[in-house]
Formats: sequence, structure tokens, C-alpha cells
Amino acid sequence: MSLIGKEVLPFSAKAYHNGDFIDVNEENFKGKWSVVCFYPADFTFVCPTELEDLQNEYATLKELGAEVYSVSTDTHFTHKAWHDHSEAISKIEYVMIGDPSQRLTRNFDVLNEEEGLADRGTFIIDPDGIIQAVEINAGGIGRDASTVVSKLKAAQYVRNNPGEVCPAKWQEGAATLKPSLDLVGKI
Repeated sequence: MSLIGKEVLPFSAKAYHNGDFIDVNEENFKGKWSVVCFYPADFTFVCPTELEDLQNEYATLKELGAEVYSVSTDTHFTHKAWHDHSEAISKIEYVMIGDPSQRLTRNFDVLNEEEGLADRGTFIIDPDGIIQAVEINAGGIGRDASTVVSKLKAAQYVRNNPGEVCPAKWQEGAATLKPSLDLVGKI
């Protein structure tokens, strides 16, 4: 069942953020745009490349009014240890949520039950706490954070311009479409 258009389910978790442990829940995903990036595990191989890439886009995402959260089934303590010992992860300024209970990972339907780890899932959530975009990759396929920026811009445009939609490869400032009977069969 698709999570598109669904509200983020209740959860409570501990996270590591800028040298502190903090509490996070579903209310953190309301009032602003949120990008939630699930990954399998700390101290692994593809994961640090993805999280570093996401950090490289963090300033742009913040300028667009979005907060970023990474999530794995590791603890917030493990996130701190990884942050303290990895050159790539030490750059991270966004919130790193620990989900050892697997509740959040289950809520977003990205738990690999057999391994007890999260799949690579990226979610864009609107200020009402509603999921607007989902991308899920197999464990060996890393993500490109620049596509998150493009998807966020499109989601924001559609929200702010009811009745318009963004075509494939839409970029900010490009033409959009207004679905109507007149367009049927003409695209």
C-alpha cells in the first residue's frame, strides 16, 4: 500500500544532533517541509557516501524551508560514535534518528524484517505531516541527494499552485501543465 498522501504515524525516538541527544516525534515533521532518509546501518559502506552527499545538499534544503533527518535501526549512541570517528559522517549537521525499536522504520514500511535493518528510503513530507514523495532503493544502490532537491522544489510548487503539475525533468522556472480535457492525447 502506498504511503503517498498518508500522514506520518506517531512515534517517539532519540536522535543525535550537533553534539547533543534530542527527542524526536511525528510533530517534528509538521510546520515545515521534512526530508527523511532511511539507511541500513552505521559503520557500513554505501551509507556514509549517501549521508555525506545529503549533507552537501543540506544548505540548499534548509534554504527551501526543509529539515533533514537520517534514520537507521542503530541507537543514537551509535550515531554519535560514528559521527566522532568517520570523516564523512563528522560533517553531518542534520538530525540522525536512532530507531532500535524499529517502530519508525516499520511506520514508513522500509524495514527489512529478515535483517532487522532499514531499506534505503527517502521521503518528502509537507508541512501538514503528509508524505508527498517516496523513493526506495535496494541495499546496493546509493541515492543522489540532488534529486531530493529537485523533487522538493516540485512538491513545493504543486502545493503553492493548485491545479498545476510538474512534468518529467521539471526544473524551477520551467513550464508546468494544467491538466484538462484539452490536453488529453496532445502531450
